[in-house]
Amino acid sequence: MLKEIYIENLAVIKKAAIPFTSDLNVFTGETGAGKSILINGINAVLGQRCSKDIVRSGCEKAVITALFTDLEPNVKAKLDELGICCDGDELTLTREISRDGGSVARINGRTASVSVMKEIGCLLINIHGQHDSQVLLDSERHIKILDTFDGEIPELDEYRTSFKELQSTARKLGELKKREADIISRKRTLKEIIKDMADLELYENEDEALEKEYEDVREFERLAESIETALHLIQSDDGASRLLIRSADEIEEFSGDGTLKPLYERLQAAEIEVSDIAGELRHFASRLNVDTYRLEQIKSRLAVIRKLERKYLCDCNGLVKMYAGASEELDSLDSMADEIDTLKAKKEEILKKVSALAKAVSERRAVLAEKFVRCVTAELEFLNMPNVTLEVRHERDKLTVNGMDTVEFLISANKGEQPKPIAKIASGGELSRIMLALKSVIAERDGIPTMIFDEIDTGVSGKAAQKIGIKLREIGRVRQVLCVTHLPQIAVMANTHFLIEKTAVDERTETEVRTLDFNGRTAEIARIMGGENPSELMLETAKEQLLEWSADNRQLRLEE
Repeated sequence: MLKEIYIENLAVIKKAAIPFTSDLNVFTGETGAGKSILINGINAVLGQRCSKDIVRSGCEKAVITALFTDLEPNVKAKLDELGICCDGDELTLTREISRDGGSVARINGRTASVSVMKEIGCLLINIHGQHDSQVLLDSERHIKILDTFDGEIPELDEYRTSFKELQSTARKLGELKKREADIISRKRTLKEIIKDMADLELYENEDEALEKEYEDVREFERLAESIETALHLIQSDDGASRLLIRSADEIEEFSGDGTLKPLYERLQAAEIEVSDIAGELRHFASRLNVDTYRLEQIKSRLAVIRKLERKYLCDCNGLVKMYAGASEELDSLDSMADEIDTLKAKKEEILKKVSALAKAVSERRAVLAEKFVRCVTAELEFLNMPNVTLEVRHERDKLTVNGMDTVEFLISANKGEQPKPIAKIASGGELSRIMLALKSVIAERDGIPTMIFDEIDTGVSGKAAQKIGIKLREIGRVRQVLCVTHLPQIAVMANTHFLIEKTAVDERTETEVRTLDFNGRTAEIARIMGGENPSELMLETAKEQLLEWSADNRQLRLEE
């Protein structure tokens, strides 16, 4: 429980150390005295967001420290989980808010993050403010109220785990199915690549090797052609050899003349030399091996390579890599198709499990709804709503993270009227009492040791207010309760009564929080009933009411 809170430089509160008892603690005071500031301070030390504007004017920082004792097992377990040392059975939470907007959180004197402070704080205190009644106006939040009414639903955690797995599987399957058309098209392309290149058995730089080989063969071919031409020019009927013989024959008869003889002999020698050259050329040509078939092969293969290069817009090495990648990618896409089939089967299997769990949760909720109606109706009847009719509209719908159910609370506050959604008919006072009834039935189940009610009395008065006070005191028997109120019917029920009041000190406003004794309570309750300067009658009435409810062993029931 919250043993004590220390506040320094928080708005108009300069310094305040407030000790609490384990039962019903009530705060009263004039409007604007600073009751909301106290709640803001508690919120801050629980890790909630707070504004730098709450720092007292002229001060560097505000400090709020809360001391908790008699820690619940779940709080100790959370501290162990977070690695926070907790000697004995006490816990201190400290929050410092600087005027520049900075914030420091400490847990048992050790610096911690605000998020960790919030994680622990939600296990220590449950605060119900005026706006929290608006939860009842939001039908989508009714299902959570029902689920936590009698403790957690065992099947719900397992359902949510399976439902998230179902969502994840369906999401993956959806993503793969979106890609399915692209996959089919891509596989078609890859198969075409493989078909085009599978028989080629290309290797890197093959085109360069083929071009070199082609040039070498073509060189041999051109050489052979040149030799053949040379031989033709030498040996043909009009060739050099014949022409030399004819030239020699023409001057042979005149070769006896010493003048032409040398020329004749030179023509004969030239013919012999040319014939010898022709013989050597024939011999050289016989040793040339021009592979025309290979040449055609090379030309054909290069043509195929160039065609593929144009088709796929890459060079030979690119074709080699493309073919290798296509085979690998095709295997991957084939396995993706298998994955789609696997995911389909998995989704169906999980869907069956989720549906079964959703049905179990729904059946559990149906039982809870009946108990919820009985318990809350009884509380509402006690809270001066005797003709109330409460129903839980429980319907099955599509699967969501909360199961297959939709839940909405319907209420009728008057006999003969059909129950309708709370948002349509409940007044502010009725909302306050409905919320208090819920808090009352949940108080022994939620494990949170301290409950704070900030003006739970909104919109109520008279006997209804008195019933609210009695109910708060009842809750105070099993949980520590802190309540801010404007009503005397609630204030008289307090086990401990605090007065929040403004005073002027050195021309500055300060808020003081005082624990009231019996006489102080008498005066404050009389003020609430009748305003400033209450009459003797008001004081006497306040005293009588305090005496009536002061005995701890008094049964908190009113005579109807």
